[in-house]
Amino acid sequence: MAVGKALVKSDRLGKAYIGILLVIFGGIVLHAPLTVALGTVWSDYSLAIKAWKEILMLVAGVILLLLLRQRRMFKLLKEPLVLACVAYAALHLVLIPVFGGTVESVVAGLMIDLRYILFFVLVYLAIKLYPGYAKIFIKVGIAGALVVVVFAILQVFVLPKDILKYLGYNLNTIVPYLTVDLNPDFIRINSTLRGPNPVGAYAVIVLAVLVAAIFKNKISRSRWPIVVASILGIGGLVALWFSYSRSALVAAVVAVGVVLAATIARRLPRKVWIIGTIVIFGLAGGLVAARETPFVSNVILHVNQDGGSAHTSNDGHIDSLQTGTELLVTQPLGAGVGSAGSASLLGDKPLIIENQYLFIAHEVGWLGLILFVSIFVAILMKLWDKRRNYLALGVFASGIGLALIGLLLPVWVDDTTAIIWWGLAAVALGMKR
Repeated sequence: MAVGKALVKSDRLGKAYIGILLVIFGGIVLHAPLTVALGTVWSDYSLAIKAWKEILMLVAGVILLLLLRQRRMFKLLKEPLVLACVAYAALHLVLIPVFGGTVESVVAGLMIDLRYILFFVLVYLAIKLYPGYAKIFIKVGIAGALVVVVFAILQVFVLPKDILKYLGYNLNTIVPYLTVDLNPDFIRINSTLRGPNPVGAYAVIVLAVLVAAIFKNKISRSRWPIVVASILGIGGLVALWFSYSRSALVAAVVAVGVVLAATIARRLPRKVWIIGTIVIFGLAGGLVAARETPFVSNVILHVNQDGGSAHTSNDGHIDSLQTGTELLVTQPLGAGVGSAGSASLLGDKPLIIENQYLFIAHEVGWLGLILFVSIFVAILMKLWDKRRNYLALGVFASGIGLALIGLLLPVWVDDTTAIIWWGLAAVALGMKR
């Protein structure tokens, strides 16, 4: 009887645990508009509203420990990948008393640096404990992607460019839209994310997984699967292009290329490779020759020939790279949690670093960077080992693309992009096949 009661209790806890993770995974695509709107109404609680997902993750973590205790499965915590994630989190905590900082900046820094690592562990162990829920996570991910790409299509072709201002978007929260170097002819959309660059990065994930599913023949030929796939494909391309994110465009080409190389490359005749190479070099030469045209100048180079800002995004990337590199060399221990990015704006020394790897090094030093890269590479290697699974292949390919974006932007700082990719990686690795 006691055993039966324990199993029932465990089952209830398990459903609560999975439910919390699904709420985070599905709700994260609406995080920006909801938190801005609610924060505008209840401004005194704006920080707590923004932290809804981190609060839920902590609750899920407590439930996970209870589940592991009841099932006597603490051995799952001893897996090398999980231990590496724990070590990375522990390093953050150890460095807090060393460097200090304001409470607000440190807490914000911990959330930004660790939320996607924690979510990965929570989802990975959830699928290990309840493998049957993997398909539900995938369905929720598809639903979220539809929300993002459909709203992107509406923003481009139907809605007013400043539609998000009615939800409270402004210069003090999130601007409703951006332009390419102050050129109103090139509007950069936000969709439901925090800005154009996150939209572009998110589109990379959608397109890579979709292409993997297509070439792995995982999309049913019945009506609705084809309709959904078509919307995701068209919407993903629209979101990617009208984000005007150059790094995301390159990442998407690389990610899709990786999928194609892993699926059909061996079946292609040599003639196709030769023609493809000629086309690529021809396009590159054409872009160089047309660099003074308005389209290439604005879209590719992000330089407005009719004026624009005095300090372009190109200058910002170069300056940030130089500053971050200098700090990396001189600060082997970093400068402490919350010392870079948006978290540093809550402290005494604001610093923006537009490179994910230099960002991590500045927060937790050389050791932290080594740990993070080790975790990321280990995940990619495990995904590659399971590349026969379309999800694993798509997430692997998009991970390569996002790693490239990280050279120019702190790609994992964005809530949605980070939680979606690391969550999908956890699902793919936790699945038995």
